[in-house]
Amino acid sequence: MPVVVGIAFRNVSRIYYFFPGGIENLERDDHVIVKTARGLEIGTVVYEPREVPDEELEGPLKPVLRRATPLDMMKREEFSAKEPEAYRICKEKIARAGLNMKLSQVKYNFDGSLLTVYFTAEKRVDFRALVRELSHALNTRILMRQIGVRDEAKMIGGIGRCGMPLCCSTWMREFSPVSIKLAKQQDLPLDPDSISGVCGKLLCCLAFEAPVYADIQKDLPRLNAKVMTTMGKGKVKRVHTLKRRLVVWLEDSEEMVEMDAEDIIKELPRR
Repeated sequence: MPVVVGIAFRNVSRIYYFFPGGIENLERDDHVIVKTARGLEIGTVVYEPREVPDEELEGPLKPVLRRATPLDMMKREEFSAKEPEAYRICKEKIARAGLNMKLSQVKYNFDGSLLTVYFTAEKRVDFRALVRELSHALNTRILMRQIGVRDEAKMIGGIGRCGMPLCCSTWMREFSPVSIKLAKQQDLPLDPDSISGVCGKLLCCLAFEAPVYADIQKDLPRLNAKVMTTMGKGKVKRVHTLKRRLVVWLEDSEEMVEMDAEDIIKELPRR
């Protein structure tokens, strides 16, 4: 199995595999220089050299070129300090051109030879003239990169409806698929404002909590299931999963009664 090292280029971003390239004793949090599609970049070691199966590799891998020096780190900081001004210029030129796009972030590679402009847009944008203007104004190569609203939230950060910093910008390296089925499983209101995050997409925490709900629901009767309870036969009308309580319509008294899951003797077979 090949030996690789896991490297990330931003905090809590996706981890990419590189070959150690003859660099010995690479440790977590070491800074290294690697060649990427955007030119030379400084990355941070997240996974120390390890063997991985061939099927985990996505095409040929590039080697780590060398460890980053203090001079490299100073150069990166120098260009990072120029990003706010580059952002201002980009935003000004986008507005002047009347382009239907929203600027999210700009990022220099470590030696300033390339500026990546991240933006969101509902439709395809013809930004060829903009690229020429920006390249002339900033005296560097420009790479335009359209991203989704979830990626934008991850870049910019913010506070979620729970009052905590966004998961995607603090610890989530990659997004998990989230469907409306998870909201239904957790008996949440299907109002978009109630189950959407600051990005406007379904809350990522629906996916985090799904295994807990699934584990509890294994021992609970289904919605509309006919059951035998300690108070007689009935039909389940509502399930409070986390509380392990149910609202049951009782046949004999024709009343709706809330009870603990332990009050359900058994689920009756379907007819």
